[in-house]
Amino acid sequence: MTLLAYIPSPAQGVWHLGPFPLRAYALCIIVGIVVAVWWGDRRWRARGGQPGDVLDVALFAVPFGLVGGRIYHVLTDWTTYFGADGRGLSGAIAVWDGGLGIWGAVILGAVGAWIACRFWKGIKLPSFGDALAPAVLLAQAIGRLGNYFNQELYGGQTSVPWGLELFWREDGPRRGIALPNGVSTGEVAYVVHPTFLYEMLWNILVVIALVLIDRQFRVGHGRLFALYVAGYCLGRFGVEMLRTDPATHILGLRINLFTSAILFLCAALYFVLAPRGRETGLQMFWPKRAEELAAEGVLGYVSPSLDDDDVPDVPVKQPDEPVTEPDEPVTEPDDEDAQWAPTTVFDADPVIDADPVIDADPVIDTDPVMEEEPTAEEATEELAADAGLVVTADAAAAPDAGGIEIREVISADPESTMIVIKDAGSVPTVDVGGDDDADQEGSAGKD
Repeated sequence: MTLLAYIPSPAQGVWHLGPFPLRAYALCIIVGIVVAVWWGDRRWRARGGQPGDVLDVALFAVPFGLVGGRIYHVLTDWTTYFGADGRGLSGAIAVWDGGLGIWGAVILGAVGAWIACRFWKGIKLPSFGDALAPAVLLAQAIGRLGNYFNQELYGGQTSVPWGLELFWREDGPRRGIALPNGVSTGEVAYVVHPTFLYEMLWNILVVIALVLIDRQFRVGHGRLFALYVAGYCLGRFGVEMLRTDPATHILGLRINLFTSAILFLCAALYFVLAPRGRETGLQMFWPKRAEELAAEGVLGYVSPSLDDDDVPDVPVKQPDEPVTEPDEPVTEPDDEDAQWAPTTVFDADPVIDADPVIDADPVIDTDPVMEEEPTAEEATEELAADAGLVVTADAAAAPDAGGIEIREVISADPESTMIVIKDAGSVPTVDVGGDDDADQEGSAGKD
């Protein structure tokens, strides 16, 4: 037996406080706006923007967005308001009853934001959009809860456990489902897909993705806003395929399917063609405003007339630490000659001077005398004599003396008296002696 836990719809979407109606749909929109302004301001200031900019721009963007959202909704659902039994002009302007097209809200809201950014705040709109993109989409997710209270934005009938129960509502003589001012009769009309919930969850996932992408790749120049548009359109296209609530159709398809596809392609194209990198600080402002902020002590302004290639690389020089250069280039002797230098002494127990004396004016021999390279046998005898070692030509007697058989000396470390050898035929054997006889015995003949 399968237990179905359907999601019940609210009994009503409006409560009255005396003569004042308290509408759930409007409250969700307001909460979304507040969250968007609060979070958007934090993101804007984190990029180097000025405090209060987001709120000032919102004074233009929000009214424009509400008007644009309502216009889009009415145009794409024309018969509901101006059909044979339509609600008329009074119903078309009753935004509190629900019905905001997100596309119109974003487009006209962007126009309002551009007016405020360009002519009042001196802000570049792409930079502002990147900072606000995740916050705007989160506001959309919160606003979708208003559709839940209005019993709208739903899909076809289903039997999935998370199906949404739609109740019949009555508003005076009117009886129906999507009646924002109505009250539930308690009678279930349908169990449908909660497409409003699908879209809300998708929006939240895209918000998380935008934040992570922005943090990892530092996206700018409007490209993060383009990702927001593309990501939302992708999810909205899938949601529209599930919706069955009334809508305008073109060629048998819901009009929002066409809108989603077109805006997705435009956003993807912009993301590919826009410049890479991110603007920060005063780079996000137009030159005139940036110069004003720089004059007020805000750091980070670089005149757009200066190109990176035109600015000379001036080294930073500390005043108390003058930079000095040697009079003559230092020439290092050849490595092969240095290892056979006659002045090199190998001490069995080297003493390291912890406080060496450095000559203030060292004399560097830039033309060292080249000496003839000694043979392996001569080098072995010389090294052994300097280090107090015993040299024997009898290879068989070397193990008894605790020594190792040297094939060919190729380098020597004067601090550790380590001799590196390689196989090149039999040459005299060096008896190194000491407490490390066992270790040296084990390494005989390996090099």
